[in-house]
Amino acid sequence: MARRSRNTLALAVLGLLMEQPSHPYEMAQTLRRRNKGTSFKVTTGSLYDVVEGLERDGWIRAVETGRDGNRPERTVYEHTELGLAEFQKWIDELIRVPVNEYPKFVAAVSYVGVLGVEGAVDALTERAERLAKSIEETDEYVEAVHVPRLFMIEVEYAQAIRRAEVEWLRRTAAEMTEGTITWPKPGEY
Repeated sequence: MARRSRNTLALAVLGLLMEQPSHPYEMAQTLRRRNKGTSFKVTTGSLYDVVEGLERDGWIRAVETGRDGNRPERTVYEHTELGLAEFQKWIDELIRVPVNEYPKFVAAVSYVGVLGVEGAVDALTERAERLAKSIEETDEYVEAVHVPRLFMIEVEYAQAIRRAEVEWLRRTAAEMTEGTITWPKPGEY
């Protein structure tokens, strides 16, 4: 069966089901508890849509449906053989094959000159400060949560990328301030 979804939230669902069968609400809680919002856009509605699509495509199946007291009925899902095999192929491909992802920041920074020296330095400096704060908060969270490192390895990667970006932002802002990155005069472009 062809892979229909390229939604990274499907990766999260399939990954959680590697640990144990689960229902969507439990999956959402686990993703939030593990701070996976930095890796996946997690909303309850989108999570249920992804689960529905994975079941429709034969990648997961319902194993039980039950109700706990007054709570809504909950369906617990697990991988199918097809789902597990396709999940493994998908992860392998995503890790092995680099792709251009066209981040918005790269597009914006390609035109940073429009802000002028002072505006560009201010914008780059503010971004560096915001990222540095995010790095610090994430480091504190990772220290407080007790989850096997393997389940948080993407957070390590994201932190390394953020740290490299902060270094680049600060260095580039300094070069602009020192005048080693210059702005051409109109008509010299």
